[in-house]
Amino acid sequence: MFVHRIANNWREASLSTKDRALCEYAEKLTQTPAEIDEEDIEILKRHGFDDRAIHDATQVIAYFNYINRVADALAVDQETFVHCWEQSPPGSKV
Repeated sequence: MFVHRIANNWREASLSTKDRALCEYAEKLTQTPAEIDEEDIEILKRHGFDDRAIHDATQVIAYFNYINRVADALAVDQETFVHCWEQSPPGSKV
């Protein structure tokens, strides 16, 4: 499934240049948030993202980072009904 290929390794998935730019931004915001600068925003704008889309993407990326860190810090057990995105769901044909 396409989403599993992206979750497993987005760099090897067949993404549009626009989607690739967004993934690069998400990766940088996740791994080195203090290094985000105006050029990162300009890259997204050159790929057709407007201010609202950049804002919304940043909110979603930051929220996922936040909630994962909270769960990790509190040793929250993973729900048994949720499978890892990097893996295909049981019974699927990928």
